[in-house]
Amino acid sequence: MLENNIEDKEDLEGAQDGIEPGSFEEAYYQSIKNLKEGEIIKGKVIAISKRDAVIDIGYKSEGLIPLEEFGGSENVKVGDEIDVLLESVEDENGMVVLSKNKAEKIAGWERILNNYNESDVIKGKAIRKVKGGVMVDIGVEAFLPASQSTLRGPIDLNNLLGKELDYKIIKINKPRKNIVVSRKEVLAQERAQQKLKTLEELEKDQMRKGVVKNITDFGAFISLGGIDGLLHITDMSWGRISHPSEVLAVGDEVEVVILDFDKENMKVSLGLKQKTPNPWKEVESKYPVGSNVKGKVVNLVPYGAFIELEKGIEGLIHISEISWTKRINHPSEVLAIGDIVEALVLSTDMSSQKISLGLKQLEANPWLDAPVKYPEGSHIKGKIKNLTDYGAFVELDENIDGLIHVSDISWTKKISHPSEVLKKGQKIEAIILSVDQENMKIALGIKQLTEDPWPKYAENYPVNTVIEGVITKIASFGIFIEFAKDLDGLIHISELSDEPSVNLEEKYKIGDKVRAKIVKVDNETRKIGLSMKGI
Repeated sequence: MLENNIEDKEDLEGAQDGIEPGSFEEAYYQSIKNLKEGEIIKGKVIAISKRDAVIDIGYKSEGLIPLEEFGGSENVKVGDEIDVLLESVEDENGMVVLSKNKAEKIAGWERILNNYNESDVIKGKAIRKVKGGVMVDIGVEAFLPASQSTLRGPIDLNNLLGKELDYKIIKINKPRKNIVVSRKEVLAQERAQQKLKTLEELEKDQMRKGVVKNITDFGAFISLGGIDGLLHITDMSWGRISHPSEVLAVGDEVEVVILDFDKENMKVSLGLKQKTPNPWKEVESKYPVGSNVKGKVVNLVPYGAFIELEKGIEGLIHISEISWTKRINHPSEVLAIGDIVEALVLSTDMSSQKISLGLKQLEANPWLDAPVKYPEGSHIKGKIKNLTDYGAFVELDENIDGLIHVSDISWTKKISHPSEVLKKGQKIEAIILSVDQENMKIALGIKQLTEDPWPKYAENYPVNTVIEGVITKIASFGIFIEFAKDLDGLIHISELSDEPSVNLEEKYKIGDKVRAKIVKVDNETRKIGLSMKGI
């Protein structure tokens, strides 16, 4: 050691006189003369113990640096020259205090300041998790906030640890020597560049491979590498699809056709069915009008049934084309999904991709013979099949019904609902009033079985005639009195002998006998007005 040969300042000065310019001793002397605490200086490893490396910096004493600062004993050997920070020229043991890590940090910080600015991209390795993010080694330690670690999705900082990646410097705080970096902005920039590159490569009708990224009710988003395209549900298959998940799943690799793209708005429309020929191109020759076809019922809606004739080709049987005679409220009354049915092609429209089918056309139309079988004025017998607010349907045979309108039940009796007179399942006789072959309707009448009694009633019951009858109905505006067979008259509330505020249902009961005077006879509307005043 030099300190064994040079005892004091005088010896040092004397030794200096004997040093040749440019020799190791000259450099050694100069290093001793110019040492300053806080500086980065050169040192040499001269020995290695179990815990430390002994560093010679050309001073009267050596310094010790823990092997941890080298990353272990395997990373250092005798003779290595390293940069160290001189923290102190002498500690309590008379040795210099050195730090390799601090020298590297200072050198790294100066390198960053000299070579990088905010917004520059730098390589770094995430070394450990801290509160709110990760510390990244970029030559010095920089902080990566968790919010800046990924573009979107769940954040797992463990995925970054130990990986050397690009980071963007978003903030440099010189006074505090702090640096904040972002991985998110690098990913965003890379994605934008990839998106532009992909858009430049796109061409209409081009085939591209992609991965299903997301599925919605209206379609699927396909990642093409830097940009996502929309594969609409209508472009997935020539056939019927209720939901995109019937065809694709997230993560599937799929080949699609570029239908269209907008570079300005970065939108891409994709197709899957376009990879195969359009089956509708030959539909008119394959399914000519008037031909019989077979297919499977694939959907039922209130207005009809959809029949799959082949993959991608469906026809509609409208509810009005299911039966000549049956009154069908919903196709499910006759058909079920999965049924194999035979139908007749009524029309085809390739442009709108529609085929109209008929089920009833496979059977003879019973209405063709209806005018001959049921001539107007003829008497029929039938069973009441159904009652509605406006009349009663009578089954003439298994295929044809006739309607007795509520106005054709009685010549004179006021009937609000056919159930007042008729019952479902009741067998009755009626007269054919009209046959409408085109609209498939037959009008029936009951009252026409007897002679119209009104002319006689009008003659026998003139105005001012006093009658006696039975209450048949009580309304808020008056009471109805039957005083002859099927002949009613109305006593308006203003023609009752009671006070106007009286409650009619409290004072009068159906079946009560009353006397009244005829005050009005209307031959046109066949109504008779009565009054109890003066009786």
